[in-house]
Amino acid sequence: MTHASPTGGRPTLAQFLIESRRTAPAATGDFDSLLTDIGLACKAIALQVSRGVLSDSTAMTPHGFRNVQGEVQQPLDVLSNDLFLRATEWGGHVAGMVSEELEEPYVVPPPFPRGKYLLCFDPLDGSSNIDVNMSVGSIFSVRMAPRGTDAPTVADFLLPGTTQVCAGYAVYGPASMLVLTVGHGTHAFTLDPQLGEWVLTHPNLTIPADSAEFAINASNRRHWEPAVVQYVDECLAGTNGPRGKDFNMRWIASLVAEAHRIFMRGGVFLYPRDARPGYGQGRLRLLYEIHPIAMLVEQAGGWASDGASRVMEVVPAQLHERRAFVFGARNEVERIERYHNVSAGKRTS
Repeated sequence: MTHASPTGGRPTLAQFLIESRRTAPAATGDFDSLLTDIGLACKAIALQVSRGVLSDSTAMTPHGFRNVQGEVQQPLDVLSNDLFLRATEWGGHVAGMVSEELEEPYVVPPPFPRGKYLLCFDPLDGSSNIDVNMSVGSIFSVRMAPRGTDAPTVADFLLPGTTQVCAGYAVYGPASMLVLTVGHGTHAFTLDPQLGEWVLTHPNLTIPADSAEFAINASNRRHWEPAVVQYVDECLAGTNGPRGKDFNMRWIASLVAEAHRIFMRGGVFLYPRDARPGYGQGRLRLLYEIHPIAMLVEQAGGWASDGASRVMEVVPAQLHERRAFVFGARNEVERIERYHNVSAGKRTS
């Protein structure tokens, strides 16, 4: 006799978290509940994104406001930020949060109890792509609050990526997917719209160490550092160049979409610092873009760097600090690091 399963035998996110907790007897259910709340926020954002122009027109049209980054806010940025806050503030699992859309940390207000975790997130990465119906996503990172349930200050969030206990992103594309690590591999869940559940479809993702595909915005070549110019030129030279093989180049202008392609089929991503005003240290945000993607990449066997060294070890000096970011196929990222270090006059092994 066979027994039917609602998900075809695949674990849901809740089942996956429960099974993971069974390997850590001292763990409580707080962590699982927080990730379930994050999963709910991502479902709600997926629904809004999927409606596109059928949604309330004010939710899809830029209103001209700028966030703390100086970037034009889409109304859907603000809505996504609110969905994250409302989904996670009530449960007693977080003490405070940092978001791309907020200048200062958000401290969980009364009457909600505070928990022992800090949540950092980019509620809607790639929102400039909404009006052309391209993939966007959400990125999140969870750390232990250094001072427990006390009201967190800015200093409490200024931690290296190595202190993360969980990281993930959701990508809202033809199918919505949630890619997650709790420190034991990187796993991808697909949203079943009929069940309303995240279902494990891609366990233990692995990024191959070698690749013939790279992603960079080549229109900025004139501003790049010599190491980046050298790497890209060698790739573009193809079989007749020093690499001896042909490369494909990609660019979507959405960190989540770029990362998802690399998790699904390999490759390397470069968003280097360059000579333009405001890009001297890089452009992506360390706490809630770079660190969570870096943790996912390392858990999948890849490598994540600021161009010269492991970016997971970098301690931010401010909440919205920017950094260069290179990640993906380990051998390609390490090659880029060597080029940077040789250019800077450092010894390499």
